[in-house]
This record gives sequence, structure tokens and C-alpha cells, in this order.
Amino acid sequence: MFIEIENGVDIIGDIHGCYDEWLELLEKLGYQKNKQGLYVHPNNRKIISLGDIMSRGPKSIQTMEFFLKHMNAGICYMIDSNHGWKIARWLDGRKVQLRHGDEKVEEEFLHYEKEHGEKSAKRLKKELRDLLMNVPSHYILTLNGEKKVVCVHAGIREKYIGTESEKIKSFCRYGDVAGMDEKGKPIRRDWFNHYKGELLVVWGHDPKEEPLIVNNTINIDQGVVFGGKLTAYRYPENEFVFVHAKQDYSGVSDNPLKRK
Repeated sequence: MFIEIENGVDIIGDIHGCYDEWLELLEKLGYQKNKQGLYVHPNNRKIISLGDIMSRGPKSIQTMEFFLKHMNAGICYMIDSNHGWKIARWLDGRKVQLRHGDEKVEEEFLHYEKEHGEKSAKRLKKELRDLLMNVPSHYILTLNGEKKVVCVHAGIREKYIGTESEKIKSFCRYGDVAGMDEKGKPIRRDWFNHYKGELLVVWGHDPKEEPLIVNNTINIDQGVVFGGKLTAYRYPENEFVFVHAKQDYSGVSDNPLKRK
């Protein structure tokens, strides 16, 4: 749950299968592909994903394979998320309803199996299932042993930081949810308006056109899959780096970036 970031860290917002934009952002951040096919930074910076690396977008499997390879190599980290948890349970063979873009992951795996065979598909599914099932609800970043930043997908209360339970995992995946609306979408409470903690919280999940900075919290989901931007927050530099989406991949009429 704790990561020491002596050489700096690049925290990445929701990628949602926008693999081409992800590689473009890596290059913009200064990461270089080595002989082993791994993207590494010359200053040994670390990558931390806020989750939702898959679903909705066009290249979920490639994005998940990237993180599988780089996390196994100890180069980057990722936290739990709502889409990540749904896909983990589907990969585990559980009965889950794939919607809100999760169904695109199933479609990709059907193509993957046709191209690479059933055995390869089963092996990849197990590796990704094991990865996604075991990521933490949040990370605490330390600098010289001192707590500085909390990375979480959808939100966290100050009293939850540094602890783990099913209740905390759910809050971190979905945020402060007050039921569903008539369209079956979650009604979200703005937990960040009540956050009073000293640790900076960097989160994603709820797309905003620009980074939202409130009460020592920063939202860095700028809706790349909805035609917005993919965002990296660089710490301790306190800098934002963006890559614009090549298109709106989501196919939804109710685009969260276009709501009035």
C-alpha cells in the first residue's frame, strides 16, 4: 500500500483502452522503450495508474497486457477500480452483467481467441484475473519516508486512508454513491467537498474537462475515451501533462464532457 517515490512519479488518469493515446503520453513524459520492450524513464520515475485501464475504448487487451508486463517487472503500479473489478470477476468466471463498455472487453477476447487460440486466451485471462483481483484499493506515496499523496480511483475518506475492508474497497471503487437514477446510473455525492486531510488525494473515475482541484484533492480523469484528454499528474513537480484523444470512442449519446 506504500510506495517510496524518491525519483518522482507520474500518476495516470483513466485510460479506458485508449492504448495509442497512452503510448503517446508515455513518450511525452520521457519514457523510452528498452530492448526488453519495456517503457522505462531515464530518471527511474514510477508510473501509477488510477485504474479503469480497460472498457469503453478500442484496445483494452493491449492496455491490460502493457500493465501486466510492466507491473510484473516492477516498473509501474495500478489500483483497484470499478471497471477493473467488474472485468476481474468476469475473468474469474463469475456471472456479471457486462455493460457500460465492459462488453467491449468480451468482444476483444473473442477476436483474441480466434487469432491466438483458446489455450493462449485462457492463459492471458488467468494472468489478468490474478493481477486485477490483487491490486489495492489505494496507494500512499511517501517521499523520504514521509506520507505525501494518496492515489485512489473514485474517492476516499480521510479515516479510510491506510486501512482496508470491503466497505473501503467499495468506496474507493465507486465513490460516495447515493443509489441509482432512472437510467440506472449512480448518483454521486461530491465526497471531495468534505475532505479535510493533509495528504493530497489524486483520483479519477468521474470525467471532468479539466483537472478539478478541491480541498487538497485533484481529479485527473479528463475523459480521453469520451474525446477529451488523457492526463498525467507529475509529483513532486506538481505538473499536468496531457494528450488529446484522437476521437470519441465511447459511442454514448450522454457524453459526460458535454453535459451542461
